[in-house]
Amino acid sequence: MKAERTRNLIWGIVAIIGSVVIFLIPFAFILTTAFKTQQESSLLEFSWPTEFAFLDNLVTVLQTRDYVVVRAFINSTVVTVVSVTIMVVLAAMVGWVLQRRQSRWNGLINFAVLAGLIVPPAVVPTIFVMQELGIFRTLHGLILIEVAFGLSFCILLFRAFAASVPRELDEAALIDGAGPLRLFFQVAFPLLRSVIVTVIVVQSVAVFNDFANPLYFAPGDENVTVQLTLYNFQSQFQTSWNLLFTDILLITIPPLIMYIFFNRQIVAGMTSGAVKG
Repeated sequence: MKAERTRNLIWGIVAIIGSVVIFLIPFAFILTTAFKTQQESSLLEFSWPTEFAFLDNLVTVLQTRDYVVVRAFINSTVVTVVSVTIMVVLAAMVGWVLQRRQSRWNGLINFAVLAGLIVPPAVVPTIFVMQELGIFRTLHGLILIEVAFGLSFCILLFRAFAASVPRELDEAALIDGAGPLRLFFQVAFPLLRSVIVTVIVVQSVAVFNDFANPLYFAPGDENVTVQLTLYNFQSQFQTSWNLLFTDILLITIPPLIMYIFFNRQIVAGMTSGAVKG
């Protein structure tokens, strides 16, 4: 027993050291570089800044190209909130029905859901379809893309968690005269709170930090998102590392805050579905 405790303690220390090396050291490098002047940051050294210029860097980043960073934060917030809301509602409905109602179509639907996770997206055909529908280079087109690419993962989470909800609750609601929509939104949906929080946090971070989809499907200054603003401070011949890392720091703060405050709910939603489903 003592040897097992010692082994677990050693593995715990190794895990903590690994986390520090992988996460905290890069974040510390971003933070210290964001506080440096352009000349000092060009050395790309992991050192304490001799002259603190964070406020000047922050003002410069916000004012670049007529406050494009502010516009990018607004666009990213709109895309994230709308797409995650759609994903939560649709995935909860599909996952609940797949778990509760067995039919000959379940196998085909499950195959389609898994295909959404496995099959890589085809950029050129997707752009062609969006152009035909008139939603290319638009925020609502980007929202539909984010929903389409993230829906499969959400459905699997909701389906796994729905198995932990007793079927007796469905039967009691039906006896009381509840219809399908009332049964879902008044009985089932509140019981899925843990996995709802998990999906909201995970998908919000994924959509907010998405780089490829806005680049391919919503180009243009009016549709710019936060990840695309990184191009403002780097070029073929020169990169303003102090401004670039200041921008990265601004982009990192919202997802970091979400993970800090909702860490327990994320773990609860993941493990409940995995154990009971």
